[in-house]
Amino acid sequence: MSGNLWIKGKILDCDTNAVAVVGSRRMSPYGEKVAYKFAYELAKKGVTIVSGMARGIDGVAHKAAIDAGGRTIAVLGSGIDVIYPREHKNLFDEIIKYGAVVTEFPPGTPPFGRNFLQRNRLIAALSKAVLVVEGGKRSGTLSIANHAANLGVDVFAVPGPIDSPLSELPNYLIETGAGVARKPQDILDVLNWGD
Repeated sequence: MSGNLWIKGKILDCDTNAVAVVGSRRMSPYGEKVAYKFAYELAKKGVTIVSGMARGIDGVAHKAAIDAGGRTIAVLGSGIDVIYPREHKNLFDEIIKYGAVVTEFPPGTPPFGRNFLQRNRLIAALSKAVLVVEGGKRSGTLSIANHAANLGVDVFAVPGPIDSPLSELPNYLIETGAGVARKPQDILDVLNWGD
């Protein structure tokens, strides 16, 4: 990571044990349930949940970590003072209480589309593993998986129904070597964390 990092909240030593839970902004009810379950159970085991505070899977992952009494880190594609999407204002405030909001972008930076690809690199860099829950094959979530692979960070995916467009990315990642995650313990086992 290079350049400045703006932070609201606190980054603790324990946040080195972090897993990114990411996926589609337009999640299915299945994806929402799976993202919540993984993030909640991992947070209960002391894993910090990293995500991008976007609509959909990201927001669910942050909320699940908070509900579990765990820690979560949100990586923004905007300045630290620019909450995007706006409806996540309450979530933003909660994340600061139970972890941190971080960004590489100076205060006042709008959420330009190109910023999210840069933000995705930081999501991968802050994590020991990345879990992809849902996404289309050409979604921005693929860039998180690619950054993770380039950084030597383990990539996992939740297999989804073959006929769902939101399963394209997880199923593709599994076909190309990502770890299969059917339950949170699958990730903990590979990382040698927990029970």
